[in-house]
Amino acid sequence: MGNAESVVAQKRLARFRPDERPVIEKVFDRLQEAGSARKVLTLDALKLSVRDAAPTSMTARLFQSMRSADTAVPAADSGGVTREQMLVFLADVLRGTAEERAPLVVAMAGVSEGSVVTVTQIREFLEDLISAVVQCLIHSGQLQGWKPDRMQDSDRGVKLLAEQLCSELKCTDQQVCDIPCLENWLFRTSVPLYLEFLSMEALGICLPSRPPLVLLPPCQDVPWRELRSILDLPLLLFLAPQLPDTKGAPWRLLFSSRLHGESFTRLLRGCTCQGPSVLLIRDTDGYTFGGFASQSWDTRPQFQGDSRCFLFSVTPSLRLYTCTGYNQNYMYLNHGQQTMPNGLGMGGQHDYFGLWLDSDYGQGHSRARPRCTTYGSPQLSGQENFTLDALEVWGVGEPPENQQTQVKRSILDADPEAQIMMEMAGKTRHSQGLREPEEGEQD
Repeated sequence: MGNAESVVAQKRLARFRPDERPVIEKVFDRLQEAGSARKVLTLDALKLSVRDAAPTSMTARLFQSMRSADTAVPAADSGGVTREQMLVFLADVLRGTAEERAPLVVAMAGVSEGSVVTVTQIREFLEDLISAVVQCLIHSGQLQGWKPDRMQDSDRGVKLLAEQLCSELKCTDQQVCDIPCLENWLFRTSVPLYLEFLSMEALGICLPSRPPLVLLPPCQDVPWRELRSILDLPLLLFLAPQLPDTKGAPWRLLFSSRLHGESFTRLLRGCTCQGPSVLLIRDTDGYTFGGFASQSWDTRPQFQGDSRCFLFSVTPSLRLYTCTGYNQNYMYLNHGQQTMPNGLGMGGQHDYFGLWLDSDYGQGHSRARPRCTTYGSPQLSGQENFTLDALEVWGVGEPPENQQTQVKRSILDADPEAQIMMEMAGKTRHSQGLREPEEGEQD
């Protein structure tokens, strides 16, 4: 950089490694090539460079934020972005602190003067930001095996995730946020990561010795031609960072009611001995919710799992509910017993689960009034006793090496009299729900 550039810009540039600095310094000139030969970057030139990588509305927000960058050098208002402003903006977005990013967010929210922004303005900015991130993921081919055309439309998911992020704002007034409020918020949420990803992708920045940001978990071995998933990309953006010890772990479809039928037996065979998993449910009232099981599901009449488990709601609002520490009733899966509840549950207690799927497939409940004791979650379904519309279970990570892919035929199948004697004695068959059903067998 020449001596004409400000000390502020020089200090910002020093945050980058020596091999990264030439890349950052050339961004301004490269973006200008698409526009005029003026000494500033115009909005039209930026739009021409970004094109399909981000929506026009978000490109305008980026431009406004670049123009707001403080270089400590007075300059005439040229209506464009100077080289120094570009350098300061990139340094703050890519390597800045929450204190440095907060004013940029204020500018992106549409506030040109002052340091106070309304929650409504933040929500509108977030909807544009998340939409832009989704568009960048698709445009840059970083979908990690996911197929948006075989998933739920992202528009509703964008609004849900934006509202969820807004709910994290700790405003003294519910409608207004100042700079300290935004600093605290940026420190706790994924917004800085989204801004960094968008800036690098939309502006075509590739820093040496730094791998690209990965926002989605990889997806593998999914029959997309037959599947219409109830997942969407914004929901994946929300869930992926919440999963413990699973960064970069692939997601595998273990069960889909649309693919595998409405069968509790098939559900058991799909999700047991498969490691951690995400359960996603939609009821006939249109409510979507689910849970994360941190361990393999195992059929037994006791609670299992650990404090890494959680429940979540998707619609009508996107929320996460982690363990309260009140009890250890994290996960429950049982089948084929006469004295214990038969079904799949998470949280609460017998007959009063935070989330419950009955072994009589299609029925469930979320009895959590006022809150589930294990997770602190409210009623997740539209009605306390709900009917399933769709169900998916996704394995997270590679399956355990010792997984049981097949269940051996029981000796009781070869000796019906022994089976009858066991039942008369009150003995139950723990493996009954895991066996491959005989031809013509019905749930």
